[in-house]
Amino acid sequence: MDPANSYETLDRLAWEHAPVGIVMTENRVIRTCNPAFARMFGFTVDHLRNQSFAILYPSYEEFVKIRDVGVKPLREANRYSDERIMARSDGSLFWCRVRGITLTEEGDPLMKAVWSFADLSHERPVQELTVRERQLVMYLGEGRTSKEIARIIDISPRTVEAYRARLLKKFKAANVAELLGKLGGMPRLS
Repeated sequence: MDPANSYETLDRLAWEHAPVGIVMTENRVIRTCNPAFARMFGFTVDHLRNQSFAILYPSYEEFVKIRDVGVKPLREANRYSDERIMARSDGSLFWCRVRGITLTEEGDPLMKAVWSFADLSHERPVQELTVRERQLVMYLGEGRTSKEIARIIDISPRTVEAYRARLLKKFKAANVAELLGKLGGMPRLS
């Protein structure tokens, strides 16, 4: 077998059978993805090509807000990672681990990027939360302070504290660690 054909075959096999979803985006539009990514979200690869990433978020507001969170780390370190709630084609929500790198050397790091998505639904069930509560839980799980969260989601630190207090009461948790435990575990940091 010709070594060039062998490597092409191996590359194709790795892409088609990767244990995580892999997607390449341009300006937050899906240009291509592997079958694992499409299956994770309940779509076909062909259906996802050239679609805005917005169709994979629980709400358009979350799609818009998450953009600004990843730009700075991509620009500074050429990598971004978090755990977030996404939506499948049937509307069901699930936690996933997201990691990405930019392929854009200058300018907007979201111009061209490659992302991996791992489905965490077996280890982290989704609880009923509002959009704002989901944002807060995501950032609390990353160990962010109220001031940091307030700056990221553009609300006052006092409002963050009020949301935190309501979440603790809603889930009968004594502290943030207990709250995250009740919500399916604390996200792992990369």
